[in-house]
Amino acid sequence: MKKHLPKILVLGAAASLLLTACGGGSPSGSTGAAPSSGAASDGELEKIVVGVLAIAPSVAMQYGIEEGLFEKHGLEVELQTGQGGAAMLPAVSTGTMNFAVGNGLSVMTAADRGLDMRIVTGYSNSKAEGEDINGVVVKADSGIESFADLAGKTTAINALKTQGDLTIMESAAIDGGDASALEFSEMPFPDMEAQLERGNTDAIWIPEPFLSKALADPANKLLGYPNQKAIPGLPTMVTFTSGAYATENPETVDKFREAMTEVLTEAEANQDEAKALLPDFMGMDAEVAEGLKMETWSAEVPTEQLTQMGGLTVKYEFLSQEPDLTQIVVN
Repeated sequence: MKKHLPKILVLGAAASLLLTACGGGSPSGSTGAAPSSGAASDGELEKIVVGVLAIAPSVAMQYGIEEGLFEKHGLEVELQTGQGGAAMLPAVSTGTMNFAVGNGLSVMTAADRGLDMRIVTGYSNSKAEGEDINGVVVKADSGIESFADLAGKTTAINALKTQGDLTIMESAAIDGGDASALEFSEMPFPDMEAQLERGNTDAIWIPEPFLSKALADPANKLLGYPNQKAIPGLPTMVTFTSGAYATENPETVDKFREAMTEVLTEAEANQDEAKALLPDFMGMDAEVAEGLKMETWSAEVPTEQLTQMGGLTVKYEFLSQEPDLTQIVVN
């Protein structure tokens, strides 16, 4: 029997790259499990706490709980919500959360600053071809025809020094433009379309479902998909833990990795079933949930794309040195 799931704010429904403050609470019908400090006794489920963002792709975790896939691997999972991967890093570092699902760039940034975080699995990736899950939208009569044309213009993104400005700058460079001439402003995703209409920004970088809504207005047009242009199949989220937890609890990490492989494989193969949980999982309208374009769920660590992203972080001076994935990814 499906458990009733308390609703969480839909404001973050598509803010798949939010990197701001962390909040508490649980979006799931979880059990109030305390963070794990080691393997459970034989025959007992090991309780772990996993941090997730209050966004649609996180529903794969709830799908795994509902389908008993974590239990199959000996784990009892409590989900706790945060508003950004970067904000969950301290909770993982201190052990308040055993694992978290968040932006891979956040983990790289943490490592660059000396915080020992480890990527355990992949989680979700943008589309390598076709319609992607976020894009840059401009006014149809703006005269902006390529990413290079954004030089000297202002593009609204949800947060600076994240995947938004990183991929847009690289897209402009690929189009022959001066990436250093691009200007960015921070703005919440729900506000962006109105600000574009009022002329307060020249372009907006938005994920689904805001992207489809903006493009339904003939006054707007899609400039392009920066994730796809800069790094096809760019990972939007990964799972991570602390270096200390990985060292002290290798069996738990192995169980979590094996469970995530099955959970994400099953969720990807049954996206309609997973999306059917969204109305209860986060208060999303059922019709919106049914038509929502989703990232590709996969537990495979996208090493090639993460390496490319690491190179761009140095190229555009987001980080001081290129991340060493051999030190960041759990073996």
